[in-house]
Amino acid sequence: MTKRVLLTGASGFVGAHVLRHLLANTDWHISCPVTFRHHGNSDRIASSIEGRPDWAARVDVVLCDLTAPISSTTRHRFGPVDYILNVASESHVDRSIEAPGAFIENNVRLMTNVLDYARYAQPDVILQMSTDEVYGPAPAAYEHREWDAILPSNPYSASKAAQEAIAYSYWRTFGLPVVITNTMNIIGEMADVEKFVPKTIRALLAGEPVTVHVSPDGTPGSRFYLHARNLADAWLWLLNHVEPQMYGEFDRPSRFHVVGEREVDNIEMVRLLASFMGIQNPQLDLVDFHSSRPGHDLRYALDGRKLAEAGWTAPLPLEDSLRRTVEWTLQHPEWLGVETLGAAA
Repeated sequence: MTKRVLLTGASGFVGAHVLRHLLANTDWHISCPVTFRHHGNSDRIASSIEGRPDWAARVDVVLCDLTAPISSTTRHRFGPVDYILNVASESHVDRSIEAPGAFIENNVRLMTNVLDYARYAQPDVILQMSTDEVYGPAPAAYEHREWDAILPSNPYSASKAAQEAIAYSYWRTFGLPVVITNTMNIIGEMADVEKFVPKTIRALLAGEPVTVHVSPDGTPGSRFYLHARNLADAWLWLLNHVEPQMYGEFDRPSRFHVVGEREVDNIEMVRLLASFMGIQNPQLDLVDFHSSRPGHDLRYALDGRKLAEAGWTAPLPLEDSLRRTVEWTLQHPEWLGVETLGAAA
């Protein structure tokens, strides 16, 4: 029988990639609660189903603010649900620093309401998207393992840590089949221009210096960048291959790290992006990370061996991911907030 999925955040950057991956690789029916208030964009959903009426027939877009309790009428519109994939959250560190209370409240309310809905729907799996940032900075040469200490450094990562704690409590109290995944910095087409890769592409197009956070001694920050379709592929793999650990048999729910193939410092990332754009010697503006962005962590690193040893491999290599992201973005400059490439120069 065809599975039915509730996918939150489908109008966001990552959720739209998850939506498209599910449509391309399954015959599942997908309900997408949206408000378009939290950097969601209906064009992301439209791009996933454009020209594919067969895909459009498998998607229900339901106007629903997940920061409010989900009504019985909305539950009826969702229909039966086999899987809940929770991508939706406010996710930008700078905005969390500017208005931490509202930011944290949004993510906590959203998490609680999704899990209260799960108590009603009783899905087979609840996939919760979390972040590397809940662990705080990674010391040099160390990669955080699943269930390391949670030490968030800023209001965004604290709100994601709170979501994890709430999910754990519902797993234990109500027996919900929670699976938590922690990911690195996610890249890909249709990302908000506030994110590092599109912001860098825009600056390079305009001939402007690219801001790169560094330590006081000039060491650049680094990340294990991951394309959004690799995350989507990992999630689909987990749904098809992993049974959630349940309370009573285990002392904690299932958790997996979804990790990019190699560590890239942010100066190398700028130069890679510039090379795919045919730009030599990009200008850099090296800025002390903590004085310019309180709560910023210079290095994040996750150990991805658990998921790799279980059998998952990422389908998109890093440089292929970057190249296709750059090429697509240059063909669609409106996603950088400009109408034509000329307007950005």
